[in-house]
Amino acid sequence: QLHLVESGGGLVQPGGSLRLSCAASGFTFNYYSIGWFRQAPGKKREGVSCISSSSSSTNYADSVKGRFTISRDNAKNTVYLQMNSLKPEDTGVYYCAAGLAYGLGASLYDYWGQGTQVTVSS
Repeated sequence: QLHLVESGGGLVQPGGSLRLSCAASGFTFNYYSIGWFRQAPGKKREGVSCISSSSSSTNYADSVKGRFTISRDNAKNTVYLQMNSLKPEDTGVYYCAAGLAYGLGASLYDYWGQGTQVTVSS
């Protein structure tokens, strides 16, 4: 059975850092692109970053470029999202998702984790 489990969320002050992890099981991980998405209260889910199956391509939303870095370790079936210089507007539930296509659109992804809460506040 396919599982995606996010971890690493929490409360952090503005300017701080967090590293999110997305651990996958139950499917051939290195065939899939992985995306990170977030949803703030009252807002639509938005694509934050994505990485292709071989790590050859990555993409970021304009709002996080230069602050977030996505990476993956196919040997560990895990994708990471390093988030630096966090801002209050980064607050939300962060989800990872797996799909055979690549991009920041949520419709490209077939499998989703349950999410981890990130709160940026002083």
